[in-house]
Amino acid sequence: MPPAASPVVLVEHVTKWYGPRRAVADVSFAIEPGEIVGLLGPNGSGKSTIFRMLTGYLVPTSGRIMVAGHDVVENSLGVRQTVSYVPEDAPLYDHMRVGEFLRFMAGIKGLHGAKARAAVDGAAERLDLGPVMSLTAGKLSRGFRQRVSIAQALLGDSRVLVLDEPTSGLDPHQVIAVRDLIQSLAVRHTVLMASHILPEIEKIASRVMILLDGMLLTSDALRDAAPDLRLCLAADATVEAVRGVAGAVGGVRKIIADPDVGGRFVVTAERRPALAADVVSALVAARIPLRELTELRPDLERVFLDLTRRPEAAA
Repeated sequence: MPPAASPVVLVEHVTKWYGPRRAVADVSFAIEPGEIVGLLGPNGSGKSTIFRMLTGYLVPTSGRIMVAGHDVVENSLGVRQTVSYVPEDAPLYDHMRVGEFLRFMAGIKGLHGAKARAAVDGAAERLDLGPVMSLTAGKLSRGFRQRVSIAQALLGDSRVLVLDEPTSGLDPHQVIAVRDLIQSLAVRHTVLMASHILPEIEKIASRVMILLDGMLLTSDALRDAAPDLRLCLAADATVEAVRGVAGAVGGVRKIIADPDVGGRFVVTAERRPALAADVVSALVAARIPLRELTELRPDLERVFLDLTRRPEAAA
């Protein structure tokens, strides 16, 4: 068995003070290669501070942050070459044309000539920037500014993408497009994103962390809320047949039939990466027609509200 991959982001006991105010309090977490991790928290909870420390813009007061093997304090340049950051306010040079800005950013990231042109053309195509490439950034709508900011982050093929409110200001069509883009990026990148739009985080992220008052309440909100894996399975078979086949898969604990919908079952099992695939393989091998297999996840909004309800608010 090959050795497990090292975390691409490792945060250990990090605290950050701004003078007398503590913005981040003893936070620790790890992010594995290829994960899309959502970071949630009320305003002022420390999300942006953590992002700025991860990207080398701020230095932790104490603790250690490693990004792709680089210490953010001892090798800030190495971190900046590994991470691309999209702040919430999508900062651009308003006097520069979009194409000019992207070529400028490509040069900063060490891309020149044909490589720079290919990177800019590819990013522009993925974000559908063709109609605005000749416009100055100051004339762009909020949505296009956001898309240009994300496009520059894709230049240079950074291992880690840090996105602060990436769908802020976008219309529904653009939100869907950016959501699909972020999900596709996990093939080659590790993504850490913050958003106030809980349904977006729920649809995009493979894991959700929640902050409150600078403290990390959970590094996997949905898993903590529901330790067992629950699958909705729809198949053209009796409950006895499904139990006989899927129940034999290692880790499956219980299978119950939906009393309201024929041929639909709820499978409760231990959490492991290949379990759903093993259930599918077992059903296919037994020639049981499978119509649906989806994970039943807890309501993220309810989990978030329960965890972040301050004592005075609950009184």
